Amino acid sequence: MNIEYDVDSSFATLPVLPLRDVVIFPSVIVPLFIGREKSISALEYAKNNSDHQNKIFLVTQQDGSIDNPEPQDLYEVGVLANIVQPLIKLPDNAVKVVIQGIGRGRVIEYISSHTLLQAKVELDSYHQYEKDEDSVNLEALRRSVINAFDNWCKLNKKNQPEIIINPIEQIKEVDQLVDTVVSYLNIQASDKQSILETYGPGERLKKAFAFIEREISILNAQNRLYKTIKSQVESTQKVYYLNEQLKAIQKELGEFENGDEGNILNEFEKKINETKLSQEAREKAMTDLKRYKKMNPISPEATVISSYLHWLLDLPWGKYKDAKINLSAAKKILDENHYGIEKVKDRIIEFLAVLKRVKEIKGPILCLVGPPGVGKTSLAKSMARAVGRDFVRIALGGVRDESEIRGHRKTYIGSMPGKIIQHMKKANSCNPLFLLDEIDKMGSDSRGDPASALLEVLDTEHNKHFTDHYLEVEFDLSSVMFVATANSLNLPHPLRDRMEVIQLSGYTEDEKISIATHHLIPKLKKEHGLHQKEWNITSDALYELIRLYTRESGVRGMERELAKLMRKAVKEILTDKNKKISVGVDSLKDYLGVRKYTFGIAENESLVGVVTGLAYTETGGDILMIESVLTPGKGEIKYTGKLGEVMQESIKAAYSYIRSNCLFFCIKPEKFQNNDIHLHIPEGAVPKDGPSAGGAVCTSIVSLMTNIPVNKSVAMTGEVTLRGRVLAIGGLREKLLAALRSSIKTVIIPSENEKDMQEIPTNIKERVNIVFAKNIDEVIKVALIKPTVPIKGDNKSSTPSSSIKNKDDDFPELETLKH
Repeated sequence: MNIEYDVDSSFATLPVLPLRDVVIFPSVIVPLFIGREKSISALEYAKNNSDHQNKIFLVTQQDGSIDNPEPQDLYEVGVLANIVQPLIKLPDNAVKVVIQGIGRGRVIEYISSHTLLQAKVELDSYHQYEKDEDSVNLEALRRSVINAFDNWCKLNKKNQPEIIINPIEQIKEVDQLVDTVVSYLNIQASDKQSILETYGPGERLKKAFAFIEREISILNAQNRLYKTIKSQVESTQKVYYLNEQLKAIQKELGEFENGDEGNILNEFEKKINETKLSQEAREKAMTDLKRYKKMNPISPEATVISSYLHWLLDLPWGKYKDAKINLSAAKKILDENHYGIEKVKDRIIEFLAVLKRVKEIKGPILCLVGPPGVGKTSLAKSMARAVGRDFVRIALGGVRDESEIRGHRKTYIGSMPGKIIQHMKKANSCNPLFLLDEIDKMGSDSRGDPASALLEVLDTEHNKHFTDHYLEVEFDLSSVMFVATANSLNLPHPLRDRMEVIQLSGYTEDEKISIATHHLIPKLKKEHGLHQKEWNITSDALYELIRLYTRESGVRGMERELAKLMRKAVKEILTDKNKKISVGVDSLKDYLGVRKYTFGIAENESLVGVVTGLAYTETGGDILMIESVLTPGKGEIKYTGKLGEVMQESIKAAYSYIRSNCLFFCIKPEKFQNNDIHLHIPEGAVPKDGPSAGGAVCTSIVSLMTNIPVNKSVAMTGEVTLRGRVLAIGGLREKLLAALRSSIKTVIIPSENEKDMQEIPTNIKERVNIVFAKNIDEVIKVALIKPTVPIKGDNKSSTPSSSIKNKDDDFPELETLKH
C-alpha cells in the first residue's frame, strides 16, 4: 500500500488524542485501545464530523501515569493521523481503533472542553528540511541505518511485524525510513519522541543509527548471558545427578559409613572434644558439625562448613607459651643485637619489668617510629627473644581493605579469616609477640579503613572479645604483645592514642662504623662464605664508603655496599685461591665504581642569595638549598620547586617580615617596589613542605637585596613569624646529622630547641658549632659574611618588629593563653 507522505505546511484545528507511553510515527498503521472518556469523545468527534474527514491529532503524554492530562502534561510535537477503520466497542466499554500516521505537527494552542480536547496545530512538510543536506552523506547514513536495522531484525527473534508498508530497502525518503525503522525498536517513549521532534534528515538518521546500535549491543549481551546461565544450569544439574549416583553406589556397597567421610566426621568430633574452645566457639562448632553430617560431602555448602571447622579448630585455643622474663638476659640480647639507641632499650626493659611484675599486658602498645634501616623490625625480633615468645609479623604496607584485618564473611566464595587470626594460627600460641610492620603505610578506600579495624585489636580493654567476620566467635587477644613500626606519625589520632611512641633516630658515622664492625661484616662474611682472614676493610675505607656511597639515616644502604664488596671478593678468591683481599681507600673506587655523593660543604663558595637549610624527611635528615635571584618587576615574589601549602605560606610570611623591616636590614624600599624576587628550592621533582625553612628564606632575601654573600659553612632551620620570632622545630637530631654529613661548621637553631640538646650525641656537639637564635635578626647576623648597617630614617622603620615590645608583654598571662 503506497502512502502519500508529504503534508503541506498549514494550520488546522483538530481533536487531540493523548497517548500513554506510545509514540506514533507518520506512515505507520497501528491498532489502539482507547478507554478514557475524553479520548473516546475525540475519536467519535473526528469520525462523525465531516470537516475533519476522520483526521485526529496524536500527542504523547510526558508522564504516562497521569489519567487526565492537562495541556502542560503533553509534548508539543505530535502526529496527524487518519482513522482507517470504524470504531469497535469492546465489552469493557473500551474502543478499538486502527489509525495511520500521516505527518507531523506542532501544537500552537489547546482548546479544552468538558467533553474532549482540541488544539490548533501547525502541520509541517518533511521535504523542506532535505534541501540543504549533502546527498552523499545522507545516502551513506541511510545505508548504515538499513544495514544496522537488518542486523537487529536477525538478533531480535521476537520481532515479527504484522504490517510492513514497503520493504525497508525500497523506502527512498529519509524521514519515512527513519519513522518506519524507529517504530519497530523497543526503546523508551522519550527516545522515540526525540526522533519525532528532530527535523533535519541527517540528524534523524544519526539518532536512529545510535538507537539501533544500542539495541544491538543489549541483544548481544542478553544472548551471551542466556548462553552462560544455560551452561551453568546444565553443569550444576549434571554434577547433582552424578553426586546422587555416587551416593547411591556408596550406600549400596556399604562404603559410605566406613569411608573417608566417616573419618573426617570422627576427626572433627575428636578435635572439638580435645581443644580448649570457649563456650561460644564450642556451641558454634557442634552446630556446624550437625549440619555437616546431614549434607552431601561434595556440595558447595559442605565444603564451606568443612573449611570453617578446620580454621576454628586449628587456632591455638588455650595454648600459652611459658614466657619467663629475665631482665638481665633481655638486656644482654638487646645489647648484642643493637648498638646505641640506649633510651629505646631502657624503655623496652622497663616495659618488660612491669610485664614480669603484673603478669599481664595492660599498658599501651609500643610503636617504634624512625627512618628506614635503623633497626625497628630487628628490635621487635630481639624483644620476642628477650621475653621468650613466638614472633609473628604482619606487613601492613599497602593494605587498603578492612577485610584484611577482620576477615571476610563466610557467604563469599573463597572467604577466609583476616591477617590477625591467620597469624595467630601460625604462632600456635595465644601469647606471641605480634609485629604490625609499616603501620603508617595503610590506606583506605571504598572497601573500608583498616586503621579503624585495628582500633579494637590494639585496645587492651576490648581485644579480649575480638571477633573476626569469618569466625563469628570471640577470640581472646589480650595476652598478645603487640608492637608496631612506622616511618612517620602520619596515623589516625584514635589509633595513635592507643600506642606509646618510641622514636628511633638515625645513626652518626661513629655508630655506623661500630654497627658495621660488630654486626654487619661478621654476618655478611658468613652469608658469603668468607673466612676471617680472607677479607677485611680498613677504617678509612669504611668511612669513605659511608660518606661517598651512602646517604641515609639507617644502615641498609651500607649493608648493600658491603655485600657488593664481598661478592666481588668471592669472585676474585675463586679465581686465585691463595688471594687475600684488603679493601682500602684507593681500591674502594675500583670495587664500587663512581662515587654517588659528595662529602663536604654544601657549597664550594659563599654566594649571594644561596642559603643552606636543613630538612627532615621519613628517610632522615638532609640539607635543603634555597636560591633566589632579582629581576625587574613590581615587588612580587615567585617561588618554585614543588612546594606544599605550608612552605608557601612560610615564604610569604618571611617576605612580608623582611619588606616591612627593610631599612633595618640596609635595604631601600624602592628596591622592593621596582624588582621581583624569584625564590627556588632545587630538586623540583621532590615534594617539599613544612614551615621550618622560614629562617633560611629570610636570610636568602636579605642576602639578595643587600648583595652580601651567605657564609657557605652555615646552615639553619626554624620557623619565622611575622614579628620575626624563630619558633621551635622537630627532627633536630636528624637535621644535625645531615649537617655533620655535609661538613657544615655552624648550625643555627631556634633557642626553644635548646632543651632538646640533651638527646644529641656528644660527638655531634663537639664537631658542629650550634648557635641558638630567638629572632631572625640574630640568624642573619651569624649567616652573612658581614653585618648589615641599618639605614637611618623613621625610628619605627629602622627598628625590626622582633625587637619592638608587644603590648601583650606587660601581661604574661595573656602570652601563656596565646600559646
